[in-house]
Amino acid sequence: MALLQIAEPGQTAAPHERKIGIGIDLGTTNSLVSVVRSGRCETLPDAKGQHLLPSVVQYTESGKVVGEAAKLQAASDSTNTIVSVKRFMGRSVEDVLSTWHKLPYKFVSSTGNPVFSTAQGNKNPIQISSDILACLKSRAESSMGDELTGAVITVPAYFDDAQRQSTKDAAQLAGLNVLRLLNEPTAAAIAYGLDHEEEGCIAVYDLGGGTFDVSILNLNKGVFEVLATGGDTALGGDDFDLAIAEYAAEELNLQEESMASHRIFMDSAKQVKEALSQADIANFSLELDGTTYSLEISKAKFEQLITAQLQKSIKICQKALLDAKLKKSDITQVVMVGGSTRVPYVRRMVGEFFESEPLTSIDPDKVVAIGAGIQADILVGNKPDNDMLLLDVLPLSLGIETMGGLVEKIIPRNTTIPVARAQEFTTFKDGQTAMMIHVLQGERELVDDCRSLAKFNLTDMPAMAAGAAHIRVTFQVDADGLLSVTAMEKSTGVQAQIQVKPSYGLEESEVLAMLSASMTHAKEDMQARMLKEQQVEAQRVIEAIESALATDGEALLAPKEREEIDQALTSLATSMQGADTENIKQAIENLDQVSQTFASRRMDKSIREALSGQSVSDL
Repeated sequence: MALLQIAEPGQTAAPHERKIGIGIDLGTTNSLVSVVRSGRCETLPDAKGQHLLPSVVQYTESGKVVGEAAKLQAASDSTNTIVSVKRFMGRSVEDVLSTWHKLPYKFVSSTGNPVFSTAQGNKNPIQISSDILACLKSRAESSMGDELTGAVITVPAYFDDAQRQSTKDAAQLAGLNVLRLLNEPTAAAIAYGLDHEEEGCIAVYDLGGGTFDVSILNLNKGVFEVLATGGDTALGGDDFDLAIAEYAAEELNLQEESMASHRIFMDSAKQVKEALSQADIANFSLELDGTTYSLEISKAKFEQLITAQLQKSIKICQKALLDAKLKKSDITQVVMVGGSTRVPYVRRMVGEFFESEPLTSIDPDKVVAIGAGIQADILVGNKPDNDMLLLDVLPLSLGIETMGGLVEKIIPRNTTIPVARAQEFTTFKDGQTAMMIHVLQGERELVDDCRSLAKFNLTDMPAMAAGAAHIRVTFQVDADGLLSVTAMEKSTGVQAQIQVKPSYGLEESEVLAMLSASMTHAKEDMQARMLKEQQVEAQRVIEAIESALATDGEALLAPKEREEIDQALTSLATSMQGADTENIKQAIENLDQVSQTFASRRMDKSIREALSGQSVSDL
């Protein structure tokens, strides 16, 4: 007998209908899909019971293969089998080739966006990622037996606008409705926070196959706030494999040209890495050109090989703590995320740094997908009474260029998102009818020391006196970290806008260098800013005085008075070329003083002209 569900008066006629929201961990090495069923979030297996889908796609003349079957062909058909495509998202091909020197792929061009030449034609990272996402979508629909409402897709915390947009484009190409992009460490915090009802400050250490992220979060009564983030988009377990492969090649006396298949070396190295998580000695073995090579590698040697990579991640953790203004003792728990955290040496080093035993109760491969699935279930409306808030942060400040090559920060770094901030600016010259908006990212005071994101023009402004116009510039960052900038002249409503999509992603080394430089050069940056501001003010004063002299100088000034003002102008112009801020300031004050009488006469003249022809009764 079928059971009927009866709705309360006023409720939907079909209360049993449930929207399906899935969580996707689009990983560098492996990807997963999750969903909440019976109140519990779980990852979904394929027909063979495998939860992890290797992020590998092989293109053949007859079609494409995704996952484990493609991974098995990576060594024999390396040119057509794309591995770790996530590393290439939002990057230039020059960037890719300079970062990874031994890639087996054929690129269509050595400049611009990376495009792979395959047996099925040219493929870019977005298309390849969409094939992985489509496979996960199909798995979820098959498992749930229904259409999907939407998906939450995770990305590394340090993915910039271009990389995030590329991920959204890939999802759209795969036919997915993106509910939102979610930082991977934040997704892990959701999983642990809800499962264990933990509160306090936590560090999420996420070391995957190709990326590293650390986030310092504050959990308090269901509110997740990211206090600081750090990361490296080119650091992960793949680098451990590479370290083993290079060591083995050197020990076995194999020349680089003899490494006919880079993939064979990497696969053998990965087997050694995984074996050393349980044993003290593992055998590196591979066959090349009919010859079998073998080498014993100890756990101690392996740890020595990866120490530099791990120390690099620890330094990023130190920086994140400083950004969060916390001490190690403020961290109540450390969450380990990513398959590479299974390495005992990784757990030991992280535990020693934070002086706390890391949490590993949730499968580190699955924890990010589980957090994404929980968030997706909330966003599709299955838990309308849920009051969990999720606050991510901007990794770098955003602002615009002002006169003198200065940067005016509109949204400072570590501001929680989504966020909208506005600030008013004005014109520099009389009759100015257009303004260029130059959007910048970084912590320094001068444009030359920050990263240019975009430029656009606000035109058709009414001609006004310098300083009279009011241009409101609004920065809006959505929940996915994508930036829109709008400029509007308030009196007319004329506006222009742009969505910032940089061509390529920022290297983590560049991000860290920008942050480090901002602290190292803080004093000289402020001095440079003060100098530039004085120089801009000097230029404004000079132009205003020269304009007034051209109009009324001959009529209102005696020759000696004019000479005095001209001398002060020359003195200010000379001072403006120097680097003495105080000297420029004094020269401005001197010019202001000697031109006071002239300014007073001009004011009187203006009043007389305004009153000319009017009677007392009119006034």
